[in-house]
Amino acid sequence: QVQLGESGGGLVQAGGSLRLSCAASGGTVSSFAIGWFRQAPGKEREFVAAIGWSGASTYYADSVKGRFIISRDNANDTGYLQMNDLRPGDSAVYYCAVRSKGSVWYEDSYDYWGQGTLVTVSS
Repeated sequence: QVQLGESGGGLVQAGGSLRLSCAASGGTVSSFAIGWFRQAPGKEREFVAAIGWSGASTYYADSVKGRFIISRDNANDTGYLQMNDLRPGDSAVYYCAVRSKGSVWYEDSYDYWGQGTLVTVSS
């Protein structure tokens, strides 16, 4: 069974950057798309970004387009989310997930999820 572990969250000032990592264990995810979602307190979980299995295709929510960059390293079964120009509205628990089929935009498509990492952006 694939397990995912996120890291790299923390407290950062507005305008700063963080890089989240999503490491897979228990199996390879090189043929899976990797997605990042986030959930702020009192809000529903929302799509942030996704990347296809080869890395050739990337997808971003409008709210992060131009600021966040998703990438992956299939040799190490790891996904990344580089977050730049962070804003207080980006504060949330960030989750990575992997999917084998279905739309990358919807969380129901994803097969495995990590436990999440907290990102807090201060103003």
